Amino acid sequence: MPRPAASIEVLTQFLVEAIVLSCLGGVIGIVLAQLLVLAQLLVLVLAPFMQVDWLFVPRINIIAFLIAAAIGVVFGYFPARRAAGLNPIDALRYE
Repeated sequence: MPRPAASIEVLTQFLVEAIVLSCLGGVIGIVLAQLLVLAQLLVLVLAPFMQVDWLFVPRINIIAFLIAAAIGVVFGYFPARRAAGLNPIDALRYE
């Protein structure tokens, strides 16, 4: 017979999901930003009178990634805490 999930397990599961999704969004955002900068540089090749260099600063990207992870923790904690306190039968009834 399966055992019911403890509230800490539900909380952990929701928090991990929120962190993974926000980190994935952060990585996608960083990659898209770099691609936009490269596209801008490609346009600037056609207009050489404008001087803009492509600058990849790892520290800035790491900070952006950590901010995305922190947002995932902050905004994932409250729904996770609420879900951890629900009776599983009641939670599934309203799905």
